[in-house]
Order: sequence, then structure tokens, then C-alpha cells
Amino acid sequence: MNGFTNARRLLAEHLLENGWTITTAESCTAGGVSSAITDLAGSSAYFNEAYVTYSNEAKHRLLGVSRNTLDTYGAVSEETVAEMATGALKAADANIAIAVSGIAGPGGGTESKPVGTVWFAFAVSVTKNNKEITVYTHRQQFDGDRLAVRNKAVQFSLNQLVTILL
Repeated sequence: MNGFTNARRLLAEHLLENGWTITTAESCTAGGVSSAITDLAGSSAYFNEAYVTYSNEAKHRLLGVSRNTLDTYGAVSEETVAEMATGALKAADANIAIAVSGIAGPGGGTESKPVGTVWFAFAVSVTKNNKEITVYTHRQQFDGDRLAVRNKAVQFSLNQLVTILL
């Protein structure tokens, strides 16, 4: 858990030094990434809002994920998390957004998307009004029960974001 604490601290320091804000768009982690980011005192200086969008309708309505993307690729896909991250970034007028969508289990998995499959997107914009947005995506396959998959997804989100930013 020490790496987890270090990632939060490094992320907070980087956000504060640059005057940036961060937001999250979460599905399978159900607010876990937001909770981890805001566990540090003073997080209101860089964290204003978050989106927990479990249903496809919420992904569409709150984050602007295209119905075509959801119908074609599904909620657990690179295309969907990229749109989730970009939508959250714009909606929150933030500099950084993390999006997470996956299959935590114990059911819901398929042959092509087994339980433990989690897609991540990191949208970054350091320009005013989000005119230039860079999106990084990543797929992970985690082992363990529902709680383990969700915890690993939260930890991966923070560690990966620190890697991207630093």
C-alpha cells in the first residue's frame, strides 16, 4: 500500500504545482478512484467533481459517450473509456480526467472480456478550454474477487497517472 500512498502524494504535488484540476469518470470502481484522490487533506484545491456512471445511459447522458460507441464496442472498451475521459474532462473543465470501466465480477465476463478486464483512459489538457486533449488508454487483466479487481484498478489508475504526468 506504500506505493499507493506515494502515488497519491506525487499526484497531489504535481497538480498543486501546476495549478491543475482533476476529475474522474468511473464505472466498475464506483467512485473508488475519486475517494483515493480525495483521501488527502487539501484535495479540494485540485478536485472539484466526479462522475460515477454505471449504466450506459449515464455514460451517454452525463459524459456524452456516443450511443453508437456503446452499442458497437460495449461499456468495457477502449473506445468507451476514451469518450468517458474526454467527456468528464470537458464537463468538469479539468486538466486531467481518469476514466475506468471494467468487469469486476463475479459474473458478467465473456470469452473476449473475462472477469477482471478493466479499461482505463487518461485525458490530459493543459490548455485553456480543453482545446488540445491527449488521451492515453490501457487495458489490464486483474486476478481476484470483485473487491480485489476494484482495488487493483484504483491503484493502477493512480500509479499510471503519475507515470504519465511525471
